[in-house]
Amino acid sequence: MERNLQRQQFADHAHPWRKDILAERDQLDGGIVAPNAIWTTTAANLLTFYSVGNLTVEGSGQIDGNGAIWWACFKQKLLSFSSCNNLLVRNIHLKDSPDKHMTLHRCSQVNVYNVSVTAPGDSPNTDGISMSISDHVYISSCSIQSGDDCVSILSGTTDVNITDNTCGPGHGISVGSLGCDGSTSLVERITVSNCSFSRTMTGVRIKSWQGGKGSANGFLFENLKMNEVQHPIDIDQFYCPPGNCQPQDGAVAISDARFINIQGISSDPEAIKIMCSKSVQCRGIYLDNVNLSCSRHTAQTRATILNAYGTIAGMVKPEVRFLGT
Repeated sequence: MERNLQRQQFADHAHPWRKDILAERDQLDGGIVAPNAIWTTTAANLLTFYSVGNLTVEGSGQIDGNGAIWWACFKQKLLSFSSCNNLLVRNIHLKDSPDKHMTLHRCSQVNVYNVSVTAPGDSPNTDGISMSISDHVYISSCSIQSGDDCVSILSGTTDVNITDNTCGPGHGISVGSLGCDGSTSLVERITVSNCSFSRTMTGVRIKSWQGGKGSANGFLFENLKMNEVQHPIDIDQFYCPPGNCQPQDGAVAISDARFINIQGISSDPEAIKIMCSKSVQCRGIYLDNVNLSCSRHTAQTRATILNAYGTIAGMVKPEVRFLGT
């Protein structure tokens, strides 16, 4: 493994009994490259930071996961942070992860700045940045090209701000999936603003399984540009990648989702999809100044709305009709 990682640690001399590191700076210059042959048959991330407080990972270097040899077998994450509070990751490059490129789990007060992620658009499960059970996460000025979600926000995550990023190729910026196998999920206070999407499957998406429980609320999607995006706006309470899920009552309740100033081109006429459960309808959906045209010049964009209550303000194209309007 080729690597150039310089580490500085700052101990808490006032409290020598503490086992955790209170401040640490890792400088990545040069490269960290995964072996070009499979060396393990167990789950193992290439690089993991666990329970490190006040950590900074930065530099001009690259972490290369040699992903192609792994994509047909088991999955390793490239860079994983678990229980790391007051975390700063900036200016590094992540490439061709076997699975997700960067994961945040049980982290708080996180700043990810000017990180680039590159993987082929057809590489499986190569999310750019994925977070779970984390809070106060700020992601800005990042460029993410992947085969899955550019950013995925999973259950237990609150207070996330994603701004000034570019996404594509990939599946867009997604909340979920939530409520799998009847589980209870919670996601709150998510903002996605001033981002651009190019040739992605969705733009901004909230996805949940039938039969789940819990809630997802407090979303602001604002000032977004779409270029050849299949479904720029997508809320889906019937998420089912296998495609053969049986109908179930119950769902993660989705509410208070605002879509403001979203412009651009969809590659599919169905530019807006808001598909909600009959038993747990979506409420508080708000659309303002949405203008989406189809790249197929002879086709008009359309919206598909099911079991959703909401409000329209300003111009919205394609036309959207909520329940009760």
